[in-house]
Amino acid sequence: MNAAMLMLSSIVYFALAYVFYGNYLKRVFGVDDKRPCPSKEFADGADYVATPAQVLFGHHFASIAGAGPIVGPILAAKFGWLPALLWVCIGCVFVGAMHDFAALFLSVRNQGRSIAYVVEKELGYIGRQLFLFFCFAMLVLVVAIFAILVADSFMAVPAVATSSMLFIFMAPMFGIALDRKILNLAEGTLVFVPLLFLSVWIGTVFPLDLVSLCGGTVNVRLVWILVLFYYCFCASVLPVWVLLQPRDYLNSFLLYAMVALGLLGVFVARPTMVLPAYSGDAGFIPGIFPLLFVTVACGACSGFHAMVASGTSSKQVAKESHMLPISYGGMLIEGLLAVLVLCSISYFGMDQLRAMFAAQEAPQLVFANALGHLCESLHIPFEIARNFVALAISAFIMTSLDTATRLGRFVWQELVLPEQNPGEKKATPPQGAVRNFLGNRWIATAIIVLFAAVMAFSGSAQQIWPVFGASNQLLAALTLLTVTLFLYRKKKPVLFALLPFLFMLFISIWALLILLKQQWGQSTFLVLISIVLLLLALMLCFLGGKRLLQKNKKKS
Repeated sequence: MNAAMLMLSSIVYFALAYVFYGNYLKRVFGVDDKRPCPSKEFADGADYVATPAQVLFGHHFASIAGAGPIVGPILAAKFGWLPALLWVCIGCVFVGAMHDFAALFLSVRNQGRSIAYVVEKELGYIGRQLFLFFCFAMLVLVVAIFAILVADSFMAVPAVATSSMLFIFMAPMFGIALDRKILNLAEGTLVFVPLLFLSVWIGTVFPLDLVSLCGGTVNVRLVWILVLFYYCFCASVLPVWVLLQPRDYLNSFLLYAMVALGLLGVFVARPTMVLPAYSGDAGFIPGIFPLLFVTVACGACSGFHAMVASGTSSKQVAKESHMLPISYGGMLIEGLLAVLVLCSISYFGMDQLRAMFAAQEAPQLVFANALGHLCESLHIPFEIARNFVALAISAFIMTSLDTATRLGRFVWQELVLPEQNPGEKKATPPQGAVRNFLGNRWIATAIIVLFAAVMAFSGSAQQIWPVFGASNQLLAALTLLTVTLFLYRKKKPVLFALLPFLFMLFISIWALLILLKQQWGQSTFLVLISIVLLLLALMLCFLGGKRLLQKNKKKS
């Protein structure tokens, strides 16, 4: 099969999905521009900031993308390209994008609070605390792992370190220029986007290699992890328009350029899909079911997206009509990126992929090499294209890192909140000296950074990484449970949320049970984490079932 035809068909499919299914969701949920959004109702200049749709799209897209839609499809290629493609296309439209839109909608309608606040409405205070604990544990893991990944990429490709540091210093200048009306958005984009790409070139000319300065790779890794945690702390406590928002907006142009290069490369080179459509290497059951669905997450469905949508993005939405392009549209483009990844590696044979996996070559580097070869058809030298793709991917891992830290701060602050009064319009602030102290944004940020640092330096993060895929999809299932209960309470159609919830719950628990079986007697820590996650999920599902029965009794 020709990869160009597959790519074109996917573009048409995602466009039709946005127009028809996206507008269906708008009607069901009742999007209304006349309702005030939290960004204006609770504007504080720090977290609640009404933001132009194109800027918020850049922030949201950069935060949810990261390396997920690249790494997942490449790892899933061991099943063949067809199973991964089907899950991306079906899952992205009917599960992932719907999940992201619903999470953003529910958060906007609930003071910009995280999805856990809606959980409290549907499952009570205990359900909220269980959900928040689950989210906090996952975000600590994300921060720890992503800090290690970025530090390793800085060591492996010092040019990435130079460019990333320049991005960080450039972002506040862009944010302040917009806030002080020195430049409007169009002018600022025309000035700073070229500077962004210039910094990529500067990185290749002046790579920031600290090995000779710090006396060994171990010390360099330690230094970079400490620098990254300090950066994350600053990105979390500073007003969103100063660093996080402008950096994500500018970084999104790197991904747009990478996707544009990839699409042009596929359509010009028109590679044949050498990779088999289906490979029996991993088996079907267990194999494709359930492992494919926890391997390909961000390109099809990811629980982390609900944290972004209901964490930072919901506090910046200026109008409810912006929610569809930002959340549903952003997820569809991420699905398109996942298809591009499959098309880019299509000329690899299964033997070549097996050799790469055996050599433990990083999936993002596999994609960078594949896209580099495709760009040769555009008369772009292989090394230049490969290095640019590697830089873009590293920048997005760092974007997910700083967003996850801020989200962790929000989750911790909600953990220390007292039980809410359903009649109150705005969330109750922390009460009492201890709660006020723990809910302070500086202390909350310090807590998540401290937990993540302990995991990163102790090696615990690497040890429990295998459980991340299943826990991420389990978080998506629990979010979909909340969406289903909300729709049921509002007497709206529920099947489009209920069926994905049941599927994601079944797949996630199945994957966790397989992981438990594999690790039993080998990693006590990993087994304990898996059991805790299973118990949390089952308790939340029990509360959800109990609430549904209570509502049915009231009706009867």
